[in-house]
Amino acid sequence: MANPGPASLAELFWAFNRLALQGFGGVLAVAQRELVERLGWLSREEFLDTFAIAQVLPGPNIVNISLMLGDRFFGARGAFVALAGMLAFPSLIVIGMAALYGEFAHLPVISNALRGMGAVSAGLIMATGCKLLPSLKKSPLGRLAALLLALATIVAVVVLRLPLPQLLLSLGGLGMAVAWWRLRQADKAAA
Repeated sequence: MANPGPASLAELFWAFNRLALQGFGGVLAVAQRELVERLGWLSREEFLDTFAIAQVLPGPNIVNISLMLGDRFFGARGAFVALAGMLAFPSLIVIGMAALYGEFAHLPVISNALRGMGAVSAGLIMATGCKLLPSLKKSPLGRLAALLLALATIVAVVVLRLPLPQLLLSLGGLGMAVAWWRLRQADKAAA
């Protein structure tokens, strides 16, 4: 069972600030570790549910998660404070880095460093997926269907290079339809 959440708006701000400053391109793994394991504000299942909603909303997933959790714990003020925690200091860092990049972009070491950061980010996302795998036991979609959808998504992105809107409409819609059908079957069986 998850703890009730942050005790104050300041704690909420600093938690999301710390979360944002720990992850560069791979905040999801850090968010899962911070919000579920370290702070205990969410259970794994609650994190998965929140993440699933965040994925279908416009904007970055982690920003959507910060808004939802801020609102959950403190209403509109909490949503604003969590968002400020996510964006305040990282925005200053990104502006500074953009200025530096403008000066040094022509150096090969800079482009190689950016490629390396992309690989690290992909690894963090995969590690988070593996860590959350046991939570699929309670998912209405089921482990096998979820793994098949994940494999189909990888093929669609890596091999077919399908754009995100097509993936969301096709595989995302298929996943929601299967989950809805299984929930209806469970309701009929329980009735």
